[in-house]
Amino acid sequence: MKKFALLTWETLKTVIIALAIILPIRYFLVEPFYVKGASMEPNFHDHEYLIIDRLNYRMNEPQRGDVVVFRYPYNPQEYYIKRVIGLPGESVEVKDGAIYVYNSAHPEGFKLPEGYLPKGLESTPINPQFTRTDLKENQYYMMGDNRVASQDSRVFGPVDKSFLIGRVVFRGLPFDKIGQIQNPGY
Repeated sequence: MKKFALLTWETLKTVIIALAIILPIRYFLVEPFYVKGASMEPNFHDHEYLIIDRLNYRMNEPQRGDVVVFRYPYNPQEYYIKRVIGLPGESVEVKDGAIYVYNSAHPEGFKLPEGYLPKGLESTPINPQFTRTDLKENQYYMMGDNRVASQDSRVFGPVDKSFLIGRVVFRGLPFDKIGQIQNPGY
């Protein structure tokens, strides 16, 4: 009986220590994410396993080109993965098959270079209300890389920073695509 109690106590201590290490990492630093759907193809596919950096956006602002996971604004129980296209204070317009960004540095706008998309893929407006969108403080314009099959800011509008979970930093599965995720750097 004494050996059983000692074994139980040692097991309990191990579990407590493991939880004390793992839980803060899981909820404050990094989080796994499983891709569902085709909205980010060809860059991210259904059933891929990603690692999300939860800490970065507590200290830094999201950058254009970051791939992020966020809570869907109209149902926070759902998670979306999209790319940051527009930043706070900018205007984003979908026209002529491309994305145009207007800001203080480019008041006449500039065509967003999207080398991560397949050649010939066009961006089309979906909801006329969000064909041209002015972003307020803490608002971001998000789009999926698969513009044909993505429900994104063209449908539901800007996403507030409070809905952001974190930036995708690593792909864990499939094995042939394991590696760090880089921002395209505009």
